[in-house]
Amino acid sequence: MPTLHTYDYAVIRVVPRVEREEFINVGVIVSCPGASQLQAAIELDTARLQAFAPQLDIESLQPWLDAIVAICEGRPDAGPIAQLPPRARFHFLTAKRSSVVQMSVTHVGRTANPANIVEHLLERMVRTPR
Repeated sequence: MPTLHTYDYAVIRVVPRVEREEFINVGVIVSCPGASQLQAAIELDTARLQAFAPQLDIESLQPWLDAIVAICEGRPDAGPIAQLPPRARFHFLTAKRSSVVQMSVTHVGRTANPANIVEHLLERMVRTPR
């Protein structure tokens, strides 16, 4: 029987008007300590986002989304948060915020294939269904 790894994940959302609480999913962040994995992936559907929020400056979002990925990767240029242990980075990134870029609540899953979690979640939670 394959080893099952427990992982936590959150969906990265763009909330153009925070007071309305409407959002579009644009990425995922996954923490799987058993596989030494902390990873984020972003997939912006700019046409969909533009139709949803025409007033939103999508270009100004990109640095914030890129910072999530950089912190997960622990890049030296991503600031002091990126130098924390992986679980601390995950908890920092998934903390509740009232901003245009937000995370969903965290969820738990189990998998025998930790390398495929991010792709699976992008397909299920972010990409427009075919």
